Amino acid sequence: MERWRGKVAIVTGASSGIGAVTVKALANAGMITFGLARRVERVDELKKDLSAEAVDRLHSVRCDVTKEEDILAAFQLVEEKCGGVDVLINNAGQLKGAVSVLDAGNTQVIRDVIDTNVVGLALCSREAFQSMKRRSVDGHIVHINSILGHTVATTGKLNVYPASKFAVTALTETMRHELRLAGTKIKVTSISPG
Repeated sequence: MERWRGKVAIVTGASSGIGAVTVKALANAGMITFGLARRVERVDELKKDLSAEAVDRLHSVRCDVTKEEDILAAFQLVEEKCGGVDVLINNAGQLKGAVSVLDAGNTQVIRDVIDTNVVGLALCSREAFQSMKRRSVDGHIVHINSILGHTVATTGKLNVYPASKFAVTALTETMRHELRLAGTKIKVTSISPG
């Protein structure tokens, strides 16, 4: 982590779960950390779990990754405050269980999952890459995927969640090739918790 001390991280979906743990860990490790979330007050509450030294390194930013204008505004804010992003953790995700792909009237659920898990991830990755490229930063983009991005469970109603996570797997490989072809040293990683 020493390489990243004083560098800037953005974590999406920072208000709970993996995102909340991640922003605390990065701020405590010395990174200037921006936690993006719809429920920004929950990110602010995380400061009470930080060391006195780390509190000033955690910044909360209201951002719904299903809205491009929110994403653009968040990345602009980070650029204005700190020059740009060095590490992006794409953690925001939705699993709207108990709704089948074949259930009537499920259109909004399908859109919410795809817009959060796939489109939001792609747009945040694009903005992070552009920031890194403009500043010639050898940064890192991390996608929090799922084991369901590699195999589909045969139980339960998972709607399009597995399809969205398979898309994350494919997007990671697509980005890896694009980064290589662009001649950058920016890395992209997919992590698949189970």
